[in-house]
Amino acid sequence: MLALRLVYVLALAVWLGGMTILGAVVAPTIFQTLQSADAGSGRAMAGLAFGAILTRFHYIAYGCGVLLLVMLIIIAVLGPRPKHFAIRCGIVVGMLLIAAYSGVVVLGEIDAIQREVGTLPSQLPESDPRRVRFNELHQLSTRLMMVDLIGALALLYWEARE
Repeated sequence: MLALRLVYVLALAVWLGGMTILGAVVAPTIFQTLQSADAGSGRAMAGLAFGAILTRFHYIAYGCGVLLLVMLIIIAVLGPRPKHFAIRCGIVVGMLLIAAYSGVVVLGEIDAIQREVGTLPSQLPESDPRRVRFNELHQLSTRLMMVDLIGALALLYWEARE
């Protein structure tokens, strides 16, 4: 049972830690560094680099989410059932759905806009619908990750209480 909880906590730590590091360290560092190195194309390169990192991270998030769900179910079957089991499972499923929507739909549409534009959407006129949509998608992606972050913190809280 201890090994199952350890796998659960490790998967949660990887997912939560990954989201935190991406938002607090990786994105700002990549954009700052590449923009200062090359004012002309640095932002575009940073966007491409961070997009690739975020795409790869989504696969890690999917794996962590599946592990969380499987470990919770196995722990419940072997007993005793964790407190708030149904709520925890609901949070994990919600987080997985959010990650899948963000990784497939939102990032897919962002990539499509970037391919269509061939340059930075931020270099388009402010009224251009592609730039407006890109900005909306960027904000949506950020908000979705924040919701997953809050879910992970709730799961971590329950683990810490036990």
